[in-house]
Amino acid sequence: MRGKKRKPVKWMGPLLGLALVFPFIPIADAASGEAAIRSVEFEGMEAPKTAEDMARVYTTAKVKVTYADRSVKIFPLTYKLLFKSTDAVGGTVAGIAVDANGKPIMDTSNPDKPAPYVSDAPDANSLFQVPGAPPTGLGGNPLSLVTHYEYVTSDQAGNSAYGLVPASMSHTVIDQNRETGELTPVKLDKIDFSEVGGLWIPCNGSLTPWNTHLGSEEYDPDARAFEADPTETFVGPFVRAYYQDPDKKGNPYAYGYVPEVIVRPDQSTTVVKHYSLGRFSHELAKVAPDMKTVLFGDDGAYTMLFMYVADRPRDLSSGTLYAAKWIQKASDNGGAADLKWIRLGRATDSEIKGYIDRSIAFSDMFESSDGPAEGFQAVKTYPSGKIEYLKVKPGMEQAAAFLEPRRYGALLGATSEFNKMEGVTVNAADAKLYVAMSSVEKSMESSSKDPADDIHVNKIKSGAVYELPFAAGQKDADGAPIRSAYVPTSMKGLVVGRDLAAPDAKGGTADDNWVANPDNLSYSEALRTLFIGEDSGMHANNYVWAYQIDSGRLSRILSVPAGAEATGLQAVDNLNGLATS
Repeated sequence: MRGKKRKPVKWMGPLLGLALVFPFIPIADAASGEAAIRSVEFEGMEAPKTAEDMARVYTTAKVKVTYADRSVKIFPLTYKLLFKSTDAVGGTVAGIAVDANGKPIMDTSNPDKPAPYVSDAPDANSLFQVPGAPPTGLGGNPLSLVTHYEYVTSDQAGNSAYGLVPASMSHTVIDQNRETGELTPVKLDKIDFSEVGGLWIPCNGSLTPWNTHLGSEEYDPDARAFEADPTETFVGPFVRAYYQDPDKKGNPYAYGYVPEVIVRPDQSTTVVKHYSLGRFSHELAKVAPDMKTVLFGDDGAYTMLFMYVADRPRDLSSGTLYAAKWIQKASDNGGAADLKWIRLGRATDSEIKGYIDRSIAFSDMFESSDGPAEGFQAVKTYPSGKIEYLKVKPGMEQAAAFLEPRRYGALLGATSEFNKMEGVTVNAADAKLYVAMSSVEKSMESSSKDPADDIHVNKIKSGAVYELPFAAGQKDADGAPIRSAYVPTSMKGLVVGRDLAAPDAKGGTADDNWVANPDNLSYSEALRTLFIGEDSGMHANNYVWAYQIDSGRLSRILSVPAGAEATGLQAVDNLNGLATS
């Protein structure tokens, strides 16, 4: 808290969103809630030791609150299960997969017992209040919760259904108790994506400063591979299932974007896909405090760090897309570098949608060669992961910049060597961006076989969280001004995993008392705390950590069952005078 004066907030219910599991943290009671808070400190828990603890979600962590009068209170963390993806809320099963007409998509792999597909992989949550929303009927404050259901793992016969069954989101009306902050789900509706062609593998998400939800479409389909052989990609089965049409043709360029979900006061929802934000493996898009600069996580191997600057605040329908070049300064502790930004192009959503509607193909934008040839440049990017020899066809620069930003960016010299770039979040007070790199290895290590070797850092399989300071007055690689005060200028490891030379007693290959394979990130301005959720195979259990920015203290605050991922983290510092995180 650094002794700053802040508007009083009743610290009555910070809660930690974990997929659909919310720990409930009573920071102060109603009587003392108005007391000025001097500092908040997390006291961590031990790692689970018994089989029983390894199989459950639990916390024994605590929060120490010091008030302005130097008095101290310590509160235990707890959690509340709101609902599971298999639960019905107000008559609707939360994670059910639906087609373009809103009807359940049936799993017929067991012909004797057909059943609807239901996602077993909930992810992002955005909890917020819509001004003017009607009362819930329970007498509390009406809130909205938008949730992702990333995929369905398998059908009833045990066959993989990943990427084949259309994904979904839900909007849940939540009742917030005005005194205790307790949350109760009241009504759930599936969000209609029929106007934007369905939803492709939504991963993490965020809340915009103007109170809308930004989703994601991860692992963009390889359009070059699709053009060569449409039967070898997920796109065809996905589209046929969504439209319930065996003759429907898929288009990989229709997927891989950021959808924005708007919730109206009457609790209805509208979806817009922002094609001008670029098509890549969107882990998450986060809007900076200027309400027009967007920073991204690009998941996969040989990926890029992108930035988008909208033409107007609160409007992501048009803007300029940039890709970063890593200029290395150090190789240890996750590495350190200066960043230079390469302008890819400017476009509107409607311009890029126009290319898609005209059924543009990879070969319409690029010429390719099977090997080195005059006029062709070698690049290596996700999703191909192979060295390709490409050049852009004249007049197709804009299409390539937004439909194939990695390939196009690599041709312009942007760095395409990041590995498993996951969540991002913003520390507004200190003007910093945090980026999770789940594993610092492979494409981030030195390689003489790659077309470029911008990143050549020491391997840290357990990954790192990077810190990127913002600055105003920056220029792109061509010397043109970047019209944003939130341009990352450098990048260095902040919270770095610790690999083990030999497995521990539980089979873990990373230090169990330190972060491994960070994925979800969320930052609380009021608590000055960075929350880190793991998606790790290097720990026997995944954890949620609280990293306190000012002290550098890292505290384990939650353990999830072995094999489960800690997802859906969100910090909300004030909802009706109640803090949640």
